[in-house]
Amino acid sequence: MHIADVIRGKGADVVTIGPSATVGELIALIAGRNIGALPVVDDEGHLVGIVSERDVVRRLHEMGSALLAQHVSEIMTTEVTTCSPGDSVVDLARVMTERRFRHLPVVVDGELRGIVSIGDLVKARIDMLEVEREQLASYIAS
Repeated sequence: MHIADVIRGKGADVVTIGPSATVGELIALIAGRNIGALPVVDDEGHLVGIVSERDVVRRLHEMGSALLAQHVSEIMTTEVTTCSPGDSVVDLARVMTERRFRHLPVVVDGELRGIVSIGDLVKARIDMLEVEREQLASYIAS
């Protein structure tokens, strides 16, 4: 199974935020949409970073409520690991686990096409295993 299959199942809609938005706006968006991370895109729609709940919590610990007025660009991760639709779910789940991040933007020719979470990949893997189990059971029963 590939990332394209995951995107096809969950949809390609991606909520993004700009680097000049405030952390307060970021928190409202994350809470309102019940999501854990947002790709950060510039005015031309290019991916320039990613910001997660973890980024917010760590900086909140350092700065307190003054963080809410800071710009997203000040707390985002700028070296973003991305994936492509042809990447393997199993391989990316391993990468995400080893590198300890939970969200990967899906990029095609420099354009943001989706985002997958470790939860999306775990669900896809469980679905794959269920199909394999059903096929084996059917084979054994025949």
